[in-house]
Amino acid sequence: MKSDERWAEATVHSVQDLSPTVRSLLLRPAEGVRPWTVGAHLRVRLHIDGRDDVRSYSLVGLPAESRETGLYRVAVKRADPGRGGSRAMHALQGGDRLQIAGPDNHFELPTGTPHTLLVAGGIGITPILGMALTLAARGASLRVLYAARSDEELVFADRLRTALGDRLQTVCDARGERMDLAAEIAALPPRAQLLICGPVPLLQAAQTAWDGAGRPRADLRFETFGSSGSRPAEAFWVEVPRQGLRFEVPADRSLLDVLGAHGVQALHDCRRGECGLCAVDIVAVHGTVDHRDVFFSAHEKATNQRLCACVSRVCGGGVVLDPAWRPDALPAVDARPEHAETA
Repeated sequence: MKSDERWAEATVHSVQDLSPTVRSLLLRPAEGVRPWTVGAHLRVRLHIDGRDDVRSYSLVGLPAESRETGLYRVAVKRADPGRGGSRAMHALQGGDRLQIAGPDNHFELPTGTPHTLLVAGGIGITPILGMALTLAARGASLRVLYAARSDEELVFADRLRTALGDRLQTVCDARGERMDLAAEIAALPPRAQLLICGPVPLLQAAQTAWDGAGRPRADLRFETFGSSGSRPAEAFWVEVPRQGLRFEVPADRSLLDVLGAHGVQALHDCRRGECGLCAVDIVAVHGTVDHRDVFFSAHEKATNQRLCACVSRVCGGGVVLDPAWRPDALPAVDARPEHAETA
C-alpha cells in the first residue's frame, strides 16, 4: 500500500516514556487518520541541525485502534550518536505540530502460510507488534522472538505475553541470552515464513541462517532501520577525484547528504540501504567500510567495490569515490530485498 505523497499537518496529542530510551508519541492528523495495515509507517518531516529532513516510523498497534481514537501511534528509540531524527522526535511535546505523509506499507503481512515466525530486535518491535496481535486474533500458528539489551527495553513484552502466552520468547543481552536463529529456522515447518525487523547485523544473521537452511528467499521478509551498522558512527573523509573534491562526513550526517551539499548528485530513492540506486564506486579505502545496506550480498560487501551512499560509512579513515552515473551500473528500481524500511 502506497501513499499519494501528500504532506499534511498533525498535532502531537501526547507523549509517554516507555523506557529510558524509547518514547511513544500519539499524533492526531488534521485530516483524520487514513486506512492502514500492520507493517505500515509514517514519514515525518523534521528540522534537524538547521536543515529539513524526513524520517520514517512504523505505526504501532492495530489499525482499529487508530480508527477508534483518531490517532496514529509511533514509538521512537533515542539514538546517541545518531543522525538527529530520534533526538528531534524525543524533543516533541503535546501540542506541537509537524508534517506527516502516509501511511505507506512495504512490509505487508502475508496470509495463508502454515506458520509465521516473527523476530524483533529492539525498537524493531514496532511493526512486529501489530502483526503478532493480528495473527493471534486470527488463530494463526505463530511464534515471536523479541530481543533487547535489557528487560526495561522490552517495552511491549507485557502486551505480547497477554496475547501470545508461551508463543512469545524474550531474549535479553543483560541476562547473557542470545537468539539462536539457526535453531529457530531449522524447527520451522515447510513453507513457513519469517518476518523480521531490527538492526542490520540481526538481518544479516537471519539471511545467512535462512539461506543455509535452503529455504525459499520469498518466505523471508524484513525491514531495517537503515542507519544501524556494525560499528559506531564516526566522521570520515571523502575524496572525489573526478570533481577535485575532498571533504569530511560528520558522524551525524549521511554520505549521500554531504555529497549533495558539495554538488555531487547521486540518484537515490529509499535512503535506507534497500534499493541500491545511490550506490557509488569505491576507488580506494583507507580504513574499514561499514556497509549498512541490505542491498548488496555479503560477497559484494567483502569486495568493497561499491557502497550505498545513503547509509554506509567508513571507520578509521576515509574513502576515494567515483560517483559517475553509468547506465550499466544502475540497479533496477524494484531490485530490493523482500522488504526493508526505517523504524
